[in-house]
Amino acid sequence: MHLKSKKKLSILIPVYNEINFLKLFSSKLSNVFKNINAEYIFIDDGSTDGSKEWLNNYVNNSPLELQLIDLKKNYGKGHALHEGIKIAQGDYLLFQDADLELDPKDSLEMYNIILNDQSISCVFGSRYLSGKLKRNKNYLNEFFGKMNSFIFNLLFKESLSDIHCGSKIISKKIVDQLDLSIKDFGFEIDIAAQISKLNYDIYEYGISYFARSKKDGKKITWLDGLKSYYYLFKTRFIQNDLATIFSLFYTTFYMGYIGTYFGLGVGKYMVVMFFIFVGLFIGLYRRLFSSTVILCFIYFGSFFSQGNGKIYTILIGFLLGIYISKKLIKFTKAKSQNKLITFFI
Repeated sequence: MHLKSKKKLSILIPVYNEINFLKLFSSKLSNVFKNINAEYIFIDDGSTDGSKEWLNNYVNNSPLELQLIDLKKNYGKGHALHEGIKIAQGDYLLFQDADLELDPKDSLEMYNIILNDQSISCVFGSRYLSGKLKRNKNYLNEFFGKMNSFIFNLLFKESLSDIHCGSKIISKKIVDQLDLSIKDFGFEIDIAAQISKLNYDIYEYGISYFARSKKDGKKITWLDGLKSYYYLFKTRFIQNDLATIFSLFYTTFYMGYIGTYFGLGVGKYMVVMFFIFVGLFIGLYRRLFSSTVILCFIYFGSFFSQGNGKIYTILIGFLLGIYISKKLIKFTKAKSQNKLITFFI
């Protein structure tokens, strides 16, 4: 038996053409959370199959604390959840898909974990950590899902196994600090990226997974898969503060320029692209002055060798620049919190 908590849970459920699943899903969800102090927020995202009418009837005739947001057309999962977040009153927000690919029982287990440990404020479900039941015939979907998680981890210094999982529980205090903008399935990347940038710990919990096919009503397509790479780039390299944006332009320019001194023909373009890629990562973690320290060491390193050997002295200069700039940043943070100084260093 789960005792009612003084804390309130807001369960946000985006719905788009799920008429075949709504009755069973709603029954499971309400039964699982019957002893939890929860509000249920359904967001109909322009359904045309009768889901909207079913939800209207359900909300009007249920004894539960239910709300329905009726969007006149299909804007996307992200937009639907943005609307739900606006009216959520709970201490924690649970994002729960209505397609029964994920079991509400697992969401309750995640919620109990977050209630019983005050140091945890963010738990993501993972379909790849679980020893629970799993059914998935689409190997490619799983392969690219894991690859996207790997790319996310590389970009954000995280170690998440399932960035695209739709089951998440997050403290409202954290959600209120986010500026979510992606309106489709990229919502999962957007919310994870922003939480990571704020340096909150993201915990994962293994959950069951019962994959649907397109015939069963699965909405995500290969186009959404392609867009996910743009969203990974956008959330890491575009959605940044002004100091980081300046630094990114600066470091990618000078690293790309340095790359032009190496390689021949097509190989030269590949080297330049590699240097630009390295420059992007320098720009994320170094400001203008600390980036210039790296450039100076690279420049001086270029004087100590000729021909193909120059790459080695430049590499040594680069590594020394990284080390010295890191020490400079650490020293500056310890001595000053002046905004102008931190903008450049």
